[in-house]
Amino acid sequence: MKKIVYIGNNLQRHSKYKISYQILSELFMREGWTVYQASDKKNIVLRMLDMIWKVISHPEADYILIDTFSTKNFYYAYIISFVARMMKKKYIPILRGGNLPGRLDKSPRMSKSLFGKAYVNVAPSGYLKKIFEEKSYKVFYIPNTIPIDKYHYKKRSRFEPRILWVRSFARHYLPENAIYSLVHLKKDYPEAKLCMVGPDKDGSMQEVKQLIDELNLNNSVEITGAMHPKAWHERSEEYDIFINTTSVDNTPVSVMEAMALGLPVVSTRAGGVPYLIEDGKDGILVDINRPEEMAGKIRFLIENPEIGKEISVRARKKVEKFDWSHVRNLWFEILK
Repeated sequence: MKKIVYIGNNLQRHSKYKISYQILSELFMREGWTVYQASDKKNIVLRMLDMIWKVISHPEADYILIDTFSTKNFYYAYIISFVARMMKKKYIPILRGGNLPGRLDKSPRMSKSLFGKAYVNVAPSGYLKKIFEEKSYKVFYIPNTIPIDKYHYKKRSRFEPRILWVRSFARHYLPENAIYSLVHLKKDYPEAKLCMVGPDKDGSMQEVKQLIDELNLNNSVEITGAMHPKAWHERSEEYDIFINTTSVDNTPVSVMEAMALGLPVVSTRAGGVPYLIEDGKDGILVDINRPEEMAGKIRFLIENPEIGKEISVRARKKVEKFDWSHVRNLWFEILK
């Protein structure tokens, strides 16, 4: 059986979320593979040391997987790739960060070393696959996976102005635009409600709360903070439309989950989202930082329930292909 060292931010025990890192680790272990994980350390220095030690202390590992983002995690990935090369081990960066194209331009030499010397790079979206191939990197497409049988699909016969937003409160996700979209929507639907689910990453949650106070929307907006996935999945049945306001993205799992749950998605065209959602077919796309346009598309779904139902059905069928029963074969192809 295969032995894998999987490097990433394994901080699940510090939050209510089961992140892609942990989901994939558990699926590999279910296949009978041995997975050595790092790191669950909050302190960045201890985390880095833990990652290096995990690689060094398991020379028998067949592969080293490295979750790779575009900010400080990029440097973790770069250092681990260097250690892997010194040990002559095959390493595979998994391209997680929606802003990695910017990192390729900002750090060309480090990128060439990290991605150019990899056994292969794994892109969870067609968007990053295209960008990296244009830079002549070897890339294999493997989408994020979700256990489709865990998602109860709710059939909706009509759509009310009850909106759900699920994401970390971070400035590049533009959470304030969920509020501005609600403001525009309430011009036609005064009863419109918005629920925002997710942890605060950079103080954005407090900024959004202040905006809600300024606009007198306290009776129209609920901010739950972080919720266990099962809890927000159950809560989603109280809502009819899902919105994604981000300015930077790859293949957001929360959007995939919304599609699995039967919520038609209205999202910005950021990054890899257009590779996940076909506009007008299995979701609706709008320009970045255009809350009035987003409100208009929400209004369209409310006024055209038959179209909303068709979008919901197509979206569910699409994400069924992201179940492990399909995705496992793609991983087996490269982890021979």
